[in-house]
Amino acid sequence: MDETAPRAAPQPATPAPPPGFGRGARVALFPEASFGSALNCVGIAQALRARGADPVFICHDGFNGVFADYGFTEYVLDTGASPADRDGYWASFIARHQPHFRLSPLDQIETYVAPAWDAIIDTAEAAERPLEHLLDRLRPDAVVLDNVVMFPAIARSGIPWVRVVSCAETELPDPEVPPHMSGLGLAERDQWPAFAARYAETLAPLHRRYNRFRESCGLAPLAAGQFLEASPVLNLLLSPHAVRHRRRQPLDPLRFCYLDGCVRAEGPFVCPPFPRQADRPLVFVSFGSLGAVDVDLIGRMLAVFARLPCRFLVNVGAYLDRYDQVPDNVAINGWLPQPSVVAEADLFIHHGGNNSFCEALYFGVPSLIMPFCWDGHDNAVRAEETGTGARLPRYSWREDDLASAIRHLIGDAAMKARLSAAARRMQAADGTGVAAERILAAAHTRARSSGAGARSASGPIRT
Repeated sequence: MDETAPRAAPQPATPAPPPGFGRGARVALFPEASFGSALNCVGIAQALRARGADPVFICHDGFNGVFADYGFTEYVLDTGASPADRDGYWASFIARHQPHFRLSPLDQIETYVAPAWDAIIDTAEAAERPLEHLLDRLRPDAVVLDNVVMFPAIARSGIPWVRVVSCAETELPDPEVPPHMSGLGLAERDQWPAFAARYAETLAPLHRRYNRFRESCGLAPLAAGQFLEASPVLNLLLSPHAVRHRRRQPLDPLRFCYLDGCVRAEGPFVCPPFPRQADRPLVFVSFGSLGAVDVDLIGRMLAVFARLPCRFLVNVGAYLDRYDQVPDNVAINGWLPQPSVVAEADLFIHHGGNNSFCEALYFGVPSLIMPFCWDGHDNAVRAEETGTGARLPRYSWREDDLASAIRHLIGDAAMKARLSAAARRMQAADGTGVAAERILAAAHTRARSSGAGARSASGPIRT
């Protein structure tokens, strides 16, 4: 178990807005077009709504409907993409790059990471004018940005903006923190410089391109390798204490707030009946909406599950019709209320997305992480370092490797004790409530200085 995690430190008192300020304060949440960021923001929006605020969502075209399902108003950011692009751009992107997920994080820099950044910059450029017009019409009291890139329209709007770091903590560099997306641990420090150098060299042309875009919008360029600056007002990190790094350069607690859990409220989950192993441990498997494209991998896993004394609940996303032979101790579904399922599980097998990792910690459930890209690599190694889970290579495992990992994690009493303590801490911390209070304080700062209040707007806007 890692001994370098920082000791608990109280957060500074949030500058409290006057009683009742939250009522009517409009907060626009703008997550990237991924379910991890989107659903994390739903949890924050639920806490804002409970405080009488008016949380609304700015969503990428094609991602609309996700937030309306939770009762929130959506404003669609229409960038003029074709229907085909809108409906499945990132799923197609992941499918095209599937062969590259067999490579090491180091070799993914050229094959996957650079093309992903190229596409992300395309998105930021296409969104600039529509977002500028939309913010001018909405006139929110604060903007919450859960993304990996800055959209200049937000910085230029004069509206207080809050950055949410919903990827692994490695996204914020520090000499004592491994390089982002490297999958390198604290014991592999000698490899950090080589990864960082190759990352910087490969991304240099893209970074120059992005900085030219920023400068054309009147923003200062960012340091090499950075695509999103820290907010001058508030930055929220989804990095629970149990897996947090000890930094050489501590983050300013007035501007950086760690959230010990930020889990949305979902409806109740009723486990389906299983013809076999009905009283056995429940294992939940989900690789996210994008990772579900890996149908062959999940098919291999089902064959292993069939011989284990467990019940398996598997989220297969949009690929439900691709599975015609399912063992009777396995149930598959196209969508599940993930937090409610994780709360009932004995083990969570996932891709290492930070949202999934944090939900496992929040409910005291061990993680078996099979990463394929981005911060999944970092969370996989961090689970091992902190004794909160294990990692397994996504493709090179043998049947006995997967079966052994499942048995070990379900039966590890010491790990269960650590996770139970982490879960109690996280649930008591009320991360979504803390986030809402800090966001409303940022909104109050603007209202106090400008006299601005929430403006009226209704219904989806297409610019």
